[in-house]
Amino acid sequence: MKFKAEIDVMPHAALLDPQGKAVSGAMVNIGLAAIQNVRIGKHISLEVDANDEASAKEMVDTACKKLLANLIMESYSFEVKAL
Repeated sequence: MKFKAEIDVMPHAALLDPQGKAVSGAMVNIGLAAIQNVRIGKHISLEVDANDEASAKEMVDTACKKLLANLIMESYSFEVKAL
């Protein structure tokens, strides 16, 4: 079966997010001062061939831990759905 995974990788809340800080500062310059505390991360979409949803989730979790997220600085969450 084919599954689609939608993965979000974000910097840990306790860490400085330089991209988010720059965007937060720019919001003031374009008249959107009400938007604050921007955090910038990654969204990853991928397809998995697996026998069942549990196997697909296990593969996606392994990919996140070993390649897609730097667990020292980032956290991740994902959803897996059958295609």
